[in-house]
Amino acid sequence: MRDIERNRRERVRKINAAINNYNAAVRTYNNRVRANQQRLKNELARLQSRSSTQRVVTYRTSVVRLTESYQRLETTEQTRHLSNEENHFYDLSEREAANSVSLLNALDEDQEAPDDSSDASGLQATTITDEISSLSEDLDSRWRGALFSLNPKNPEAARHFCTSVREVFNGIIELSAPDDEVEAAMPGCERTSQGTVTRRSKMAYRLRAKGIVNTELEAFADENINNVLALIRELNGGTHGLSGALSLTALYQVKKRVEDSILFLCQIAA
Repeated sequence: MRDIERNRRERVRKINAAINNYNAAVRTYNNRVRANQQRLKNELARLQSRSSTQRVVTYRTSVVRLTESYQRLETTEQTRHLSNEENHFYDLSEREAANSVSLLNALDEDQEAPDDSSDASGLQATTITDEISSLSEDLDSRWRGALFSLNPKNPEAARHFCTSVREVFNGIIELSAPDDEVEAAMPGCERTSQGTVTRRSKMAYRLRAKGIVNTELEAFADENINNVLALIRELNGGTHGLSGALSLTALYQVKKRVEDSILFLCQIAA
């Protein structure tokens, strides 16, 4: 009898522990979602309260498109049952939208204002661990080289950073979704005017490999990459690019925008 009672108590303990862990995870997730929602609202309000300086026209246009794409994605949450993984991508999408607006605000503000700190060492640190290297050691090295060049004292920072980042994004997409694999899995996939598979179709292929069929999420993932590429074009314009005129604070936000987008893409590609 004592063994039966002990086993019963152990089962109850494990069940209660599982419930507590689940509830803690739910609370953490809900808090994170609320934080993302509030941050996006705050950044949009901040953007709308200030007239544009028209310093970054290309990027501003792309941010508007990305925000609209996210708003379309958000409306689908009310009309479909989301799996845990799909819910995770919705959460990440909101973070991506908030990052894009936050960076636009930073780029639109007065870059002549002095920074609170002259410490640029954090620009070389990264939260990316093995997400890129699991696909390609070469691409991982290019990302770390891009960070090394992202220094306000480097007059070629924009060119070096932009070249490496563009190669990282293109490489992740092509390695995780080669044309022949996408065509075999999705014979009716969208194609470019040159007959190659579109990037949106590649996003759809990777998401569907996870059991996620969601056209608005596919569209957002594609538009998110468009936004990063628009940022790269903005930074790389002119003789030395916009980054030569950026404050250290803005450079940190550029890094965060690109870094989080790489992580977002790697989760789709994995």
